[in-house]
Amino acid sequence: MMNEVRVGLLGLGTIGLGAARILIEQNSLISKRLGKNVRLVAACDRSLDRTFDLDFSDVRLSDQASDITTADDIDLVIELIGGYEPARTFVTQAIEHGKHIVTANKALIAKHGDELFALAEKHGVSIGFEAAVGGGIPCLKTLREGLAANHITAIYGILNGTCNYILTRMENEGLDFSEVLNDAQSLGYAEADPTFDIEGIDTAHKLSIISAMAFGSTIHFDEVFTEGISKISADDILAAKDLGYRIKLLGIAKPHGDQVEMRVHPTLVPLNAQIAQVSDSYNAVQISGDFVEHTISFGRGAGERPTASAVIADVMDIARVFPDGSNHLAPPMGFISSARTRLATMPMNEVNCEYYLRFMVKDEPGVIAAITTILADQGISLEAVIQKERHKRQLVPVTLLTHETNEGNLQQAIARITQHPHIDANVLILRKERFDA
Repeated sequence: MMNEVRVGLLGLGTIGLGAARILIEQNSLISKRLGKNVRLVAACDRSLDRTFDLDFSDVRLSDQASDITTADDIDLVIELIGGYEPARTFVTQAIEHGKHIVTANKALIAKHGDELFALAEKHGVSIGFEAAVGGGIPCLKTLREGLAANHITAIYGILNGTCNYILTRMENEGLDFSEVLNDAQSLGYAEADPTFDIEGIDTAHKLSIISAMAFGSTIHFDEVFTEGISKISADDILAAKDLGYRIKLLGIAKPHGDQVEMRVHPTLVPLNAQIAQVSDSYNAVQISGDFVEHTISFGRGAGERPTASAVIADVMDIARVFPDGSNHLAPPMGFISSARTRLATMPMNEVNCEYYLRFMVKDEPGVIAAITTILADQGISLEAVIQKERHKRQLVPVTLLTHETNEGNLQQAIARITQHPHIDANVLILRKERFDA
């Protein structure tokens, strides 16, 4: 029936239960907004021998994904199991059986999105993935639809709530990284294995998606320069604040002709920048365009309710034009498929930045002079040199701020500097960004 869209759900974890809750408890509201019914027909999970705090009496439950992906009485499949596989296999199977797809799986879209978009176009169905980037923040819809008339000039995103929570607590309480990480894990903000979050991989997944949508490129997650926050100390956060900056893990994307700059790393952000005010587990995305100038979206980037809200918003978009969603919705990546090209990723050594450098050195005469001489030889000028501690430990920190220089040039200088016998080889390199808004 055209006045009803029948939904199947893969995964009854935190987000899956949130999506099911909205479909069941908000059914009347959804119908009033759409003029048609969206009904949860079936749900699948590997573990059904548990109590659900939901009335599933009218929902067919199964532990076999094929009962959802191939069922004749399902029009749209929501995939919320996460990861690359078996999610890719299940989504492919559902598309081949003529079903629309909604997913919150950023890893799947970042790695296999282009092949899935092509397959969906071939079979005349749509893929919605708003929840994959920014949780409850409608940043992809904003970019794809609200800013469609703009050439996008820059994207800056706080795209991982776990990292933002850790950095906020480190700043507010003067704690070291490991202390806050342990607390984050005990509170459920961080996974038992937090690598994807703290090493920037989760943010890189999301940046690769939003960057491709902004610039009309295919998705290149594997080419995003990625650094995490595990090397940041409480001393670094305090030093940055004293200098007028706050450290945030940013995903940054900028176009350069036929290349795209994509990088994820801890970044010194001016304290008066809007994005510097985003604290705790909140996310924010700042998008700049040639006509709109600067926009910023802010909100919860993860969690059951915000992410489920974004999932069901995609379901409703497809339901609104069902059964011809592929013909009436904006292209999933904002450009018609024939217009999307493979833009090269700018090599990191060609990127220009300002830098915060922290060296650990023996407190010996001539060490700082050696550092500044090598930087000058490489054509790198300094904004500031700071050494606050003396004789408190065998190695003392020396902090330098540079003016804008080339990454490759800086790395050559660092390689020379760390050959000095009184300078530790482990150098913290943080990049600074200036904001127009």
